[in-house]
Amino acid sequence: MSAPGRQTPRVLSIAGSDPSGGAGIQADLKSIAAQGGYGMAAITALTAQNTQGVRSVHVPPVEFLREQLDAISDDIAIDAVKIGMLGDAAVIGEVRRWLEKARPAVVVLDPVMVATSGDRLLRDSAEAALKELLPLADLITPNLPELAMILGEPEAQDWAAALDQGKRLAAECGNTVLVKGGHLQGTDCPDALVNTSGLLRQDVVEVPGERVDTRNSHGTGCSMSSALATAQVRLGDWEAALREVKPWLRGALKLSDSLEVGRGSGPIHHFHHASQAVQAGDFTAELWASALPELEAIYRLDFIQDLQTGELSEKHFAYYLAQDALYLNGYSRVLARAGAMAPSEEEQLFWARGSQVCLEVESELHRSWLSNRTADVSLGPVTKSYVDHLLAASASGSYAVLVAAILPCYWLYAEVGQSLHAAYVAADESSDHPYEAWLKTYADEEFAQATRQAVRLTDAAAMNASPAERTSMVEAFRQSCRYEVEFFDAPRLHA
Repeated sequence: MSAPGRQTPRVLSIAGSDPSGGAGIQADLKSIAAQGGYGMAAITALTAQNTQGVRSVHVPPVEFLREQLDAISDDIAIDAVKIGMLGDAAVIGEVRRWLEKARPAVVVLDPVMVATSGDRLLRDSAEAALKELLPLADLITPNLPELAMILGEPEAQDWAAALDQGKRLAAECGNTVLVKGGHLQGTDCPDALVNTSGLLRQDVVEVPGERVDTRNSHGTGCSMSSALATAQVRLGDWEAALREVKPWLRGALKLSDSLEVGRGSGPIHHFHHASQAVQAGDFTAELWASALPELEAIYRLDFIQDLQTGELSEKHFAYYLAQDALYLNGYSRVLARAGAMAPSEEEQLFWARGSQVCLEVESELHRSWLSNRTADVSLGPVTKSYVDHLLAASASGSYAVLVAAILPCYWLYAEVGQSLHAAYVAADESSDHPYEAWLKTYADEEFAQATRQAVRLTDAAAMNASPAERTSMVEAFRQSCRYEVEFFDAPRLHA
């Protein structure tokens, strides 16, 4: 049995192979690794496919699948199993035999029946066998066409109908169903965990999301299901797993174009988070994972979206800059305090330099932009709360807690700034973008280098901190992340 909170989940994928690397076990292994797990694979089928479609499918003798499964479970403790493409009834029967024998603690079944390209991946004769396998899973993750095929009904055309089908499948199988909105029309792309047996805190847990406009969605279902299996082992909760995996998957879709793989429906970018502006050590990697929901929330804000396009009103940008100037004044004092508390000369100089930059360099943008514009310069409620939080961290007496509280203003700003600037450059915008100076300020290499140093120093502080201090570091960091979201949203509420 697996214990919730295992740092490196051992996850077995039982699925087909995709030689183009975008779906099947190849996608599963990438997703498991991206979620911090150790991936294994037992191959049920071999496909000849690429981003444009499936050319042929070969199902090896079922006896060889039995040897694969037994070899793995005879030697390795398996924390979770993800089941994907099964191919035919004999394969399904063998997987069922092994599940009843091995009894893995977490089983996620992605009922792969039709590929993204529309090619059928499950023989008609195997549908009945697949339905009998469903109750052995803890979580079932069909897309809407597959959900309809399992129930023998027309495909849901709206979210309410999809939820209704998910509820009936959950009641029939006695487990949890992930209802996915990816096949619906519109700009929204919600997902929901549905369970009618009381295993969730409520029968339906909806997690909203926005649709990513990309043709590169090859392997999305495989990737999501294996990522959820891995996250469930670490977190011990399906809702927490979904709320962590969904932002990761959105980022993987959003940056899929950068891979430039194939001429059809290309793969998602499983390791988009590994190419972030700043790399992290063990402790700060955990901090970064915990910050992903806030980062996702920031990208959804009207302020950020309008800032990227240049459509943000001057009134809202002026309010933001005025509050940022007030914030930086307090932030500079907190950085100076970090320098005074720092245990080494290197750290003392770094935080002192950061304090100076706040007042001399970054504030110049605020002064020059606001010099000929009218803006409310009174201290806003979010600004006051954020600065008070940082001052409280500086008064805690713990250098480690203070630097953890400071870090989001470096790290989230670096990520958001780089993302906005990259989108601005990719759009080939002319130099008359009204907020070009801001985009350049937070996307330049000097700020990225300072952020890398702040991350490194936070990791070092965590190594020397007590367990209680590390717990406080996480909470201080998380609270600062929440204030970052509120700070970007404040112009909409208060300007």
